[in-house]
Amino acid sequence: MPVTRGFFRRREQGPEGRIPPGQYDTGSSWPVLTAEAAPRIRPEEWSITVDGLVEEPTTWSWDEAHRLPSATYSGDIHCVTTWTKLDMVFRGISVDDLLAAARPRPEARFVLAHSSTGYTTNLPLEDVTDGKAWVVWEAEGKPLTREHGGPARLLVPHLYFWKSAKWVSRLELLDEDQQGFWERNGYHDRGDPWREQRYQGDA
Repeated sequence: MPVTRGFFRRREQGPEGRIPPGQYDTGSSWPVLTAEAAPRIRPEEWSITVDGLVEEPTTWSWDEAHRLPSATYSGDIHCVTTWTKLDMVFRGISVDDLLAAARPRPEARFVLAHSSTGYTTNLPLEDVTDGKAWVVWEAEGKPLTREHGGPARLLVPHLYFWKSAKWVSRLELLDEDQQGFWERNGYHDRGDPWREQRYQGDA
């Protein structure tokens, strides 16, 4: 699937200092964008695994994940297609708690997030630790819809939203960076919206 620089840019709006360069405030709308059809996954069928370069590869069922400490993110999300949605509230569990149980090995430096559909996206380990990433199953006080990644998705809100893998099922820890779906197709390996890291070669 080719990558195009033809994203439609609207005038930036919203509170000063919260809209990254080239973005606009989508207001009450939450656009649905995906590279694949939304799967139907019942909560009782879902699980999340942390494996790869860890001491204790671990899998949590839906019920087991819900018994972990609840965590909430309140803030903004930014899509590479130029929209920003302000003041979102998500609830789920912290990736820090999953990693604490799996115990990353010293050589682990990257994460490859896998979706149940086969979609993948790569992240530096430092971008999903220290309170920067979650696995979430609620948005705005309601169960996450399947179009938005339900029953559960990864949430890494300080990066462009393609890094927040929908239908997440596995976090694989690696010692070398391994590009995911959009990264192999021309998107930036990190995706910092404040630096406009949309494509390979962007600073």
